Amino acid sequence: MPKLSDVIAVLEEVYPPQWAESWDAVGLVCGDPEAEVRRVLFAVDPVQTVVDEAVEWGADLLVTHHPLYLRGTTTVAATGFKGRVVHTLIKHDIALHVAHTNADHADPGVSDALAEAVGLKVTGPLVADPTDPAGRRGSGRIGELPQPVTLAAFAAQVAAGLPATAAGVRAAGDPERLVRRVAVCGGSGDSFLAEARAAGVDAYVTADLRHHPASEATEAAPVALVDAAHWATEWPWLTLAARELTGRAESRGWPLETRVSTRVTDPWTAHAPMPYAP
Repeated sequence: MPKLSDVIAVLEEVYPPQWAESWDAVGLVCGDPEAEVRRVLFAVDPVQTVVDEAVEWGADLLVTHHPLYLRGTTTVAATGFKGRVVHTLIKHDIALHVAHTNADHADPGVSDALAEAVGLKVTGPLVADPTDPAGRRGSGRIGELPQPVTLAAFAAQVAAGLPATAAGVRAAGDPERLVRRVAVCGGSGDSFLAEARAAGVDAYVTADLRHHPASEATEAAPVALVDAAHWATEWPWLTLAARELTGRAESRGWPLETRVSTRVTDPWTAHAPMPYAP
């Protein structure tokens, strides 16, 4: 049975912490490095419902994409929801490890999983990591569809490929325009709108698009935008990460069991459609 320190070492082979942005908070949040690990749960958010799932399943390690304490803290008292998460984890001997922007930049990483989920064949990064001689790592990905489809059909394909959320998927652009070459970025990606335009793609799939950047992007160049829920665009990475860990565990002879959480932790819980005629 591997120790927690062994499993963390493998995770950091795949998602080295030095690949994370300087502002990020990745790595081990709580847990005894000497504790044995046999069950690992992967999830996007370190929230109470996910921690409850880890307890119910008997997980020894919870790996999340989003940090619990991104901006630091001076207390882990159970008077707040983050403190209650920490108390629950420690009480049940469950470690918490975070792979955030280091997983975004990895090859394959979060955006590779998103591209695969929406039917794209990846051709390279949207923004290449200058420290990668192979030119495969970086932020976002560019990919191609097997054949051109309309924006309306592609938006429906994105919606079908991602886990369902109340907000669904929005698109900006002519619904009948053809789309084949596409940029994607898991999570909040409006900071890369200029790079998507410069790449000459037909459409850009990401999350959390705001009004002004989206309006300016569609006015500046004929790039269609497809906006999905933040949680949904990052969820496909969980299966990829679990597969990476499982493969390395098997090569080491570890009897490790992995599981991907299917609990929807997107904060939006309802959607009221409005009569609309474009």
